[in-house]
Amino acid sequence: MRKPKVTRMAFALCLGCFIMVLLYFNSSLKPASEPVGEGSSGHKSRRSPLQTLYDGDQVESAVQAIHQGRREVLEEACRSYTRKRRVLIPEDLKHVIVDDQHGLLYCYVPKVACTNWKRVLMVLTGAAGSHRDPLAIPANEAHIPGNLRTLSEYSTSQINQRLRSYLKFVFVREPFERLVSAYRNKFTRSYNTAFHKRYGTKIVQRHRQDPQPEALERGNDVSFEEFVYYLVDPATQREEPFNEHWERVHSLCHPCLIHYDVVGKYETLEQDSRYVLQLAGVEDQVSFPASSKSTRTTGDMAAQFFHNISPFYQKKLYNLYRMDFLLFNYSIPAYLKFR
Repeated sequence: MRKPKVTRMAFALCLGCFIMVLLYFNSSLKPASEPVGEGSSGHKSRRSPLQTLYDGDQVESAVQAIHQGRREVLEEACRSYTRKRRVLIPEDLKHVIVDDQHGLLYCYVPKVACTNWKRVLMVLTGAAGSHRDPLAIPANEAHIPGNLRTLSEYSTSQINQRLRSYLKFVFVREPFERLVSAYRNKFTRSYNTAFHKRYGTKIVQRHRQDPQPEALERGNDVSFEEFVYYLVDPATQREEPFNEHWERVHSLCHPCLIHYDVVGKYETLEQDSRYVLQLAGVEDQVSFPASSKSTRTTGDMAAQFFHNISPFYQKKLYNLYRMDFLLFNYSIPAYLKFR
């Protein structure tokens, strides 16, 4: 009579082991944590953008391969050129916008389509009210503080949870094209009087010989050369940080401290934006606005602006933005004369 009892015990033991194995694999397939509000509101749990990215069956493999290559280049550059890692502080996270509903973290970089990305995120988070078309949101409204939350507003534990489980993305641009775009927008447009007063008058005072009283007062005729002199002047950053429109991407978004899952590029803006929206599972809810600007700054245009910059100052300026070139795999522009 002992035999059936031993058999039953062996069967029970095997069954218990099988159940434990099932539970283990089930738990290992779950995301690190669910986006805030998901699951608790009674809605059916869905796959997070981060899971979609690394499961790899929702988007075409060619696009995935491009972004995998960008991540690898970034990681290698960080290992090669970053001497000492440090701990992130809330101040580092002021440019990282949070979408808790869809599990997204977006680090915005001025002059890299950030207005349109903010518009898209306002639609996704409900901050746009009844607007479903991003372009229906006025540009100035997209930049109002408080419309979108940034990661710096959360507690340390909440920050860490989101960095672990949300899809983190950033869009970058060829550094000198972005710089020329910032100059053109902030110093050659008559309506940007705040920038003229805040920065233009200071640049004229420091970097123009015998300035006219009107230029000192208004600061509305700063040349690109004077702007370059201002940027490479050591006194500039000793006084205060660069304005976000010409601050380096690595100083705004800290790509060697934050592991970005998607590094989008301005040069492939439409394709990369569609990729992010596909990962988030919202491509049927919102579309990234198509670029229709005929005045956008190009490489040829940047070359014209750099034509009158001496090789000495070209080299100093390149050294200032060198990390952005290296981290995001941009070549030294052919029009530079210092090489």
